[in-house]
This record gives sequence, structure tokens and C-alpha cells, in this order.
Amino acid sequence: MSKKIVEQEKKAFMTGNEVVAWAALAAKADIMYGYPITPQNEIMHYWTRLAPKYDKKFLQTEDELSAGFTTIGGVMAGRKAFTATAGPGNTLMQEPMSMAEMMRLPTVLIIQQRGGPSTATVIYSQQEVTMTTIGGNGEGMRIVYSTSSHQELYDYTIKAFNTAWKYRFPTFVLGDGYQAKMRESLTLYDPEARGIELIPPEPYVGKEGVPGKDRPPAHFRNTYNMEEELYELVMDALQDYEKISPEVAEYHAFGIEDAELVIVGHGIVYRAIKAAVEAMREKGLRVGYFRPVTLRPLPVPQIKELMASNKQILLMESSYGQLSRLFKDVAYGSPAKINTFFKPGMGITAEEVEAAAMEILK
Repeated sequence: MSKKIVEQEKKAFMTGNEVVAWAALAAKADIMYGYPITPQNEIMHYWTRLAPKYDKKFLQTEDELSAGFTTIGGVMAGRKAFTATAGPGNTLMQEPMSMAEMMRLPTVLIIQQRGGPSTATVIYSQQEVTMTTIGGNGEGMRIVYSTSSHQELYDYTIKAFNTAWKYRFPTFVLGDGYQAKMRESLTLYDPEARGIELIPPEPYVGKEGVPGKDRPPAHFRNTYNMEEELYELVMDALQDYEKISPEVAEYHAFGIEDAELVIVGHGIVYRAIKAAVEAMREKGLRVGYFRPVTLRPLPVPQIKELMASNKQILLMESSYGQLSRLFKDVAYGSPAKINTFFKPGMGITAEEVEAAAMEILK
């Protein structure tokens, strides 16, 4: 079989989990480490079907902790390694991802959110925002893309590998159970054919030459004896993170220039918001939307500008204020009024968005 994943652009109709597997192949990922948990299971299943055809690898580990740590091992060996999980698995993944954060390792992790706390439901939520953006012990030096469609699952899974290897911070694609399971059309493409240069991996350990003679010795630590040592390392990493944040942060906005009300949401909830805003605009109502694509780092200057120029904000999410807390931290001190609509673990429809907006506009 040809080693070219996608010979030419083509329309496809598939589940979100299948999309992720194809996108990882298109990004030239080498190996997936994983452990089963709903609703991300099929990422593993589709990857194992495709991997032998393209000389890729897969290892099922004994739990999510092992999946995270073996992903780290794959990265340190110079492989484009990734994993995927959800819910309680995401909780367990925070320990290895904190290690990746400390050691500046370009891990890629796909999250298909499910309802919580604990086992809860295996269906859908946006309740893993806090854990994914600021999870683990540390300062949350990670990059989190929140997708809203199958096309974005494909685009941002490819982008996640480039972002991780370029900036050397753990990178997450934050989907959800709806995206994971539903079927939707998208365009599959070869990123290099579109002019996207795929950043090649390189080993952290096992490089050629004698350490100290042919090359500098490598020291990869995640534990420190002195407070001063840790402080210096964390501050250096934070400086790097803050420097790249304006370049990494992404958002979508519509109609905010003249809007009386701006509706804020992310992920699949944004789709309902977009549909509702377009419908209200057709009725002559001055409503707009603002959607952060990166939840970590947030598009801080754009949020501050939004909050300085609009009187009313409606923040909607399928959790009890997890996006709201991040948003309000940036917006602190703004005179704009923030209204909220929280529906933890449940979907939000365009009709609900419009009804909530009309209550405010009255």
C-alpha cells in the first residue's frame, strides 16, 4: 500500500474518533499508547486497523497512568507519540502530563469529554476544561485546542503535533462525547500538499556521539533538591510560555463591533451559539459571538478588548462555570456585565441560546 495517507483531498463521512485516527496518520504520528475508556475507545480501534498498513505502532497499556508515561517514553526516544482518554482517565493522565510539562516534552493527548464527577456518564460534557487546562500540579504550561466539528478535529489534531514539537509544551485536543460518536462530513487532506510543513521529531536521549565530548550531556529531570533550582526552571519555562502565548492563542468572533450582547462559548456549544446568533441577526437584533479556540492560553488581549467595548456578555457552557472562571480571570475589572447559562453534562441547543439571549435583551 502507498505510504501516502491521503492521495488527494476527498470528502468523508465518519465518526469523530475515526477522524482523529486519520488525522494522526496525516500528521505522521509514529505510535499510539492507550487504554480503553468511553467515549474515546474507537480512536484506538481505528488506529490499530490503520497502523499496520502504514508501518505505525500501537501499545495497549495496563492503565491510563502507563499510557501517559509510555507516551513520554516514546517522545524521548524521538517518536511522534500520542494518546487519548476521557473522564477518569484524564484525571489519571494528569500525573504524566505534569511530568511532560516539567521536562518540556511535546506530548499530544486527545480528550473526548464525558460527564463527571467520577465515573458519572460516558456520554458528553464540557466538564474537563479545568482539569485539561490547569490540571496536575504545576502552573498549567500546556496548550489546549477546543474543537467544535469533525473538520476541526482533523485540522487541530494535525496542528497539535506541530505545536507540541515546535514549542515543546504538552498539547491537548479537547473534544467531547458528541463529537467522538456522531458522524459528520469533512474533507481529508494531506497537510504537506496544502503547504503545511510537518515538524519532524527528534530524540531526547540516545543521540549519536559521546556526551561531553561530541555533544553536550543531556539532563532531563522532573525532581529538584533545592527550592532555588525549581524556581529558576519554572520561571524560565513560564517566560517561554508567556512569550509564545500570543502566537499560539486563537479565537473566532462575529458581529461584536456593534453588538449589544455578545455570546461566549467554546467547543460544540459554539455551534449552537453560531446558529442562534445568525438567526437573531436576520431578525435585526444586534447580537454577536466570541469563541476561544485555545482555552490555554486564552486570547487575552482580544478578551480584554471585548470586555471593554461591550455592555452585556452571555457565557454558555455544558459545565458549571469552568470556562467562566477562566474568562472572568482575564476580564477582571471590566465594567461589562457577564450573564451565565450553565448546563453541566448536557447539550445546549440553538433554541436555548436564543431564548437566553432574548431574556437579556428584554
